Amino acid sequence: MLENTISQELKNEVEDLLNRYAQCIDNDELESWPEFFTDSCLYRVIPRENEEVGLPAAVMWGDSKGMLEDRIVALRNANVYQVQWYRHIISNPCIQSVSNGEISVQSNYAVFKTCNDGESTVYNVGRYVDLIVREGGVLKFKERSVIFDTHKITTLMVIPI
Repeated sequence: MLENTISQELKNEVEDLLNRYAQCIDNDELESWPEFFTDSCLYRVIPRENEEVGLPAAVMWGDSKGMLEDRIVALRNANVYQVQWYRHIISNPCIQSVSNGEISVQSNYAVFKTCNDGESTVYNVGRYVDLIVREGGVLKFKERSVIFDTHKITTLMVIPI
């Protein structure tokens, strides 16, 4: 489906999904984060260089909602990391195609990090490449690739991007 034939309603739904996703992370409501994904999904945070040359090594990776739920349990109960808060800035999503119930979307993002010392810095910048489907009337991520341009990750990446 061509961009000019995509309904404004679908564009609004996709934009709402991306905004609610970022707000969930930014508001530290991480237990709700896996609900943005289908049961069988792919979530990966991968450096741009790896993506460009076809290397599968990712900083974060999960191929089911269960794995994403386990990640949050570990984050809350086992990981030790510096207190930090994120704020996402997301570009308007560009719907690449709609085919067989799958919506291919790309958007750019910047994540700012504030630590308990009150200093805010640019933490991570890149693009989201998403495959979105409708499940039970609700849009969800079937695949979410977070492809980051940032060469240096300043702290342990434990919070989803």
